Amino acid sequence: MLSSCFGSCFGGGDGDDLLWHMDLKPHATGDYSVAVVQANSLLEDQGQVFTTPGATYVGVYDGHGGPQASRFINNNLFPQLQKLALEEGGLSEDVIRKAFDAIEEGFLRLVKQSWLDKPQIASAGSCCLFGAISKDELYVANLGDSRAVLGRRAETGQTGDSAVVVAERLSIDHNVGVEEVRKEVEALHPDDSHVVVYTRGVWRIKGIIQVSRSIGDVYLKKPEFNRDPMFIQYGYPIPLKRAVMSAEPSILIRKIRPEDLFLIFASDGLWDQLSDDEAVDIVLKNPRSGIAKRLVRAALEGAAEKKEMRYEDIKRLEKGERRHVHDDITVIVIYLDRPGSSTNSGMNIVKGTNVPLDIYSLNSGHQGENTS
Repeated sequence: MLSSCFGSCFGGGDGDDLLWHMDLKPHATGDYSVAVVQANSLLEDQGQVFTTPGATYVGVYDGHGGPQASRFINNNLFPQLQKLALEEGGLSEDVIRKAFDAIEEGFLRLVKQSWLDKPQIASAGSCCLFGAISKDELYVANLGDSRAVLGRRAETGQTGDSAVVVAERLSIDHNVGVEEVRKEVEALHPDDSHVVVYTRGVWRIKGIIQVSRSIGDVYLKKPEFNRDPMFIQYGYPIPLKRAVMSAEPSILIRKIRPEDLFLIFASDGLWDQLSDDEAVDIVLKNPRSGIAKRLVRAALEGAAEKKEMRYEDIKRLEKGERRHVHDDITVIVIYLDRPGSSTNSGMNIVKGTNVPLDIYSLNSGHQGENTS
């Protein structure tokens, strides 16, 4: 479904063997840029862009407990959305909810089929951030704490003749570190005083996970799994009366407006290091080619500074070791400036980009680029 990058995708950006980037490609209403850096032993983030003459789909999937859930979403969400949109006459909130439900149920079936041989798959999960631009409508749906941020012009002053660009968050962070989310989870479990606990410096559901919504994490949604002797042998029993996580997405739908300039879709690895305003400011003040890579680099420099290191020091760390400094980071920047036909001349066919399944394997020559 997704076309190759035709030479515009690169591994080892900035001399970093765990960084991959696609500098700039056209979509229906502008350009887009993608970058990802690997920190884990296996890349748990996945991301993709799908473009047609009339629509652009964006996905960022931040996995945890292994890459199985994020890869499953990467392979199945866009086809499911396309199928349902075709059946129901276009994209809508109902179509998005049905697609998310189908992905959750599909991954549950995969877990049931696989877990006797690989019981750890029951603890694999993924945040899921989806965006779409179709017929001047913007759709954003998310589970977890990946984030979509809009950069838009805002008039200031009484005369209205000056303007600044402001950051507008379009998604909700489903993370129990946010007091409102924590209270939401606690209110759903009044009979469980330990449904959310403070441990290892942060709030976590059952002392394990920070996000409250995801695809997967079956062991925290289906009590029968974590009570099974097979899972107990792999991990440890977690007393559950009912699910403590959900797969119900938060959805925002709004018109694209003339003042809307660009969108930043990114996993929490970026937002751990940069505020919404900082990210928007970087996009605003720098050339668009390679802008996603520039955001990733800014995040890496911030992570290095916190550890009293330099980015050059991070580059020398092996995959897995880097997770002690920063998370996997995926960034997709979507410009909304509706360029003329000369820039957009290649948009008469379906095309797009997937990030690699694993950057280390790609740059070691063991894996081809994850595009088709």
